[in-house]
Amino acid sequence: MTEKSPVVPGSATPSTPPPVRRPATVAVHAGRPERKPDAPFNEPIAMASVYVAGGDMEYGRYGNPTWTAFEEALGALEGGRCLSFASGLAAVACVLDLVGQDATVVMPRHSYQGTIMQLGDLEARGRLKGVLVDIEDTDAVIAACEDAALVWLESPTNPALEVADIAAITRAAHDAGAYVVVDNTFATPLLQQPLLDDVDLVLHSATKYIAGHSDVLMGALVTRDDQLFDVLKKRRDLTGAVPGPMEAWLALRGLRTLHLRVERAQANAQELVARLGEHPAVAKVRYPGFGAVIGVEFAQGVLAAELLVQKTKLWVHATSLGGVESTFERRRRWKTESQTIPEDLVRMSVGIEDVEDLWEDLRVALDTLV
Repeated sequence: MTEKSPVVPGSATPSTPPPVRRPATVAVHAGRPERKPDAPFNEPIAMASVYVAGGDMEYGRYGNPTWTAFEEALGALEGGRCLSFASGLAAVACVLDLVGQDATVVMPRHSYQGTIMQLGDLEARGRLKGVLVDIEDTDAVIAACEDAALVWLESPTNPALEVADIAAITRAAHDAGAYVVVDNTFATPLLQQPLLDDVDLVLHSATKYIAGHSDVLMGALVTRDDQLFDVLKKRRDLTGAVPGPMEAWLALRGLRTLHLRVERAQANAQELVARLGEHPAVAKVRYPGFGAVIGVEFAQGVLAAELLVQKTKLWVHATSLGGVESTFERRRRWKTESQTIPEDLVRMSVGIEDVEDLWEDLRVALDTLV
């Protein structure tokens, strides 16, 4: 998806338009302090819960300079205004909490487990009605939009790696009067910018690729709608679902290398997809054509999947994804995972190691499964 990238404050003069910067440059430069003698390159960690009265923040639940720097950078990459949260699920909860009583939420049947569980909890308590759909069946999704207040998209889905027609579904949802949110955690703003397709909200588990080093829990929402932004911020202020300043600082530091990490991890994933598809132990490879997450199913079924995740030396058996290291897990080991996910599906999050080392580690383990 091509676009004019967001503008980074810098060298423009009042008489000339600001230069348009490409995403890699935005990732490095957005959210920096003002350039002046002796200014730090990075926004310091503001360890503050209380501020002197009379300003915009007043209290630590309402704002923090370190959050602001992170929000400026991710907002610039996505092309909107960003709000940071304590976790991806805190951001999910904020959005679902704004949906009216008894309203319908359309969601992919293969969404992130925590998101579906939140929807199911609200439905069980009589707050919302959930409709789960096959996100690749665009006609069925559009039909479900007719009665919806909110249409929730993941593309690619977690962990089935299905791809939605975001633009077509968004048009239909808006025609029906529904809002649209896209969880962009897997693709990142470097590979997909849903706000360009007129979606209302983009969501990130910044824990994953944005922070990128398996050491932060954090979430984010991004929108171009100023009124919606204000509503979401008031809700965040009220519930206190805010990140810590250390987490925000670490996430921003991780964001600086997002373009390098995504480029390398995606290249590794594409090479591994080709090799996995030729190995006799592998029955099926799921890959949407972009990104660094792969799904693998096995000729010998669930036992082979369980054996694989225990036999490697480099690949780490762990949940979550998007770090510099390569991890994988059999998703159905979680009892709450969708029953339509194959028992032997292993979700692989490809890291930035040397691809030959990654493959050799996998090959040795796979060879024992034939």
